[in-house]
Amino acid sequence: MAWSFGRRRPTTYLLGEAVDPYPAQVPEARRGRVLRITEIGEPVLHTPARTVEKFSTPELARLVDDLFATMEVAQGVGLAAPQVGVDLRVFVYDLTDDRGDRHVGHVVNPVLEIDETSELVTEDEGCLSVPGAYEPLARRESASVRGVDQHGAPVQLDATGYLARAYVHECQHLDGTLYWDHLDAEAQRRALAERDEERAGVLAERHELAVELGKRPAEYPAEPAGGR
Repeated sequence: MAWSFGRRRPTTYLLGEAVDPYPAQVPEARRGRVLRITEIGEPVLHTPARTVEKFSTPELARLVDDLFATMEVAQGVGLAAPQVGVDLRVFVYDLTDDRGDRHVGHVVNPVLEIDETSELVTEDEGCLSVPGAYEPLARRESASVRGVDQHGAPVQLDATGYLARAYVHECQHLDGTLYWDHLDAEAQRRALAERDEERAGVLAERHELAVELGKRPAEYPAEPAGGR
């Protein structure tokens, strides 16, 4: 008999609510299509996204499914609609936090609140739209997101640490801001140089994983579409 006194069982939170059990592959990812992830320099990534006005539509459901499927193949923890070329205020996330708990969900029309009194923490950060590049970036330790789900039901998410960083990163995508925009000029040059070196390998991994999952891989141009 194995004793587990003092050991905490990880929890999965779906839109902030504990769920047990929950599948390793989210249902949306199983249904969704794998889309090309837009890259730094493409206008849709650098323009504020539009507010979603219609809910419970097939189009919005398909977008959420496709975002999850695309994020899964890219091995990401969050993905915003502009990253698949759609200028709507929607993002999805699926990540394990600093405590080992899993957080899964989507948010429509999110409103971000950063706790400016919380500690500034510097961690390496990357972006699926700058494939293969990571740079240190300081973010506040705590943040919250208010919004709705695809059916218009209210969503309230409070986070610290890695989870807060992910929420801030995705919400800022919807305002046309990438993590790259927060870097100084030297770090930006390093990030793009690393992107140029790593991009082909990253895209090959995305292609292989899509095939393994029975999905049609997205097609990418030989050179970054954004031109940076």
